[in-house]
Amino acid sequence: MDLDTVSLGRTGTKVSEVAFGTWRFGRKNDEGEIEIGEKRAHNLLDAYADAGGNFIDTADMYGDGRSEEYIGDWLSDRDREDFVVASKIYWPTRDDPNGKGLSRKHLRNNVDEILDRLGTDYVDLLYVHRWDDETPAEEFMRTLDGFVRDGKVNYLGASTLEPNAWKVAKANELADKRGYEPFKLAQPRYNLANREIEGNYLEMCADYDVGVVPWSPLAGGFLTGKYERGEEPPEGTRGATDEQFRDSYLTGENFDVLEAAEAVAEEVGATPAQVSLAWLTDHEQVTAPIVGARTVDQLDENLAATDIDLTDEQFDRLANAK
Repeated sequence: MDLDTVSLGRTGTKVSEVAFGTWRFGRKNDEGEIEIGEKRAHNLLDAYADAGGNFIDTADMYGDGRSEEYIGDWLSDRDREDFVVASKIYWPTRDDPNGKGLSRKHLRNNVDEILDRLGTDYVDLLYVHRWDDETPAEEFMRTLDGFVRDGKVNYLGASTLEPNAWKVAKANELADKRGYEPFKLAQPRYNLANREIEGNYLEMCADYDVGVVPWSPLAGGFLTGKYERGEEPPEGTRGATDEQFRDSYLTGENFDVLEAAEAVAEEVGATPAQVSLAWLTDHEQVTAPIVGARTVDQLDENLAATDIDLTDEQFDRLANAK
């Protein structure tokens, strides 16, 4: 397996066709145990790099900063220039009135902390993790532009703003008017079951030349095929313990989508998860979906989706299943 590269949105930088998400790195579960410690995190990063992967996604609040630290330690033994690293900024990382949001004070403090944890002089892509209604867009767009001018950040992105396409458009209109760096990438939730960005949001991305790097490409595990219509969720799954997940995903409409993915999977000799990922990698507006994994086997299965060639009829059948 050798991942192909694609353009990072409308930029000159090349990234792997599938990004690797590290939100579980250093994350503590309800029992206070770390889900993925540093050794396993490094094994996963090794497997991703061995497959030709170079696009690593993290955030300052993943694992209370441990995700960035694990990545930084791993990068210290490699050529930093071989990898494209994305992080995010917004959520509280310390107990302080100014320890969250997109104020100039918080941004300036936290971008330096991000760089320290990653052990690097710059991040390739910095997303705002949420919109901050308390901080004027003029303030944070100017501050973010300063990071690009100072060489601390290469590109800017907006994460998880899918219900509010107008806010990204507003920020980019301001950037154009003031000569600031605009948002070049967006990171919305998008998969065969969650299609809320179709319409205004994707149209905005196309109009403003904003690349799309979707998170949750497998709908929180629903599209893996572990759930069956009319059956109780398997013990130990999210569906068995999370009422909100059941209400959101275990619906008749979503099972129509899953069954379409299962049918295509049988046709191409793959899993429903691989077909769901292949649908995104084949999507003309998607730059690279972000996959996560607990084990190397899971990661290898996800990355193998790039070997699947969907026909136009199969792609449209999946698209029209919802």
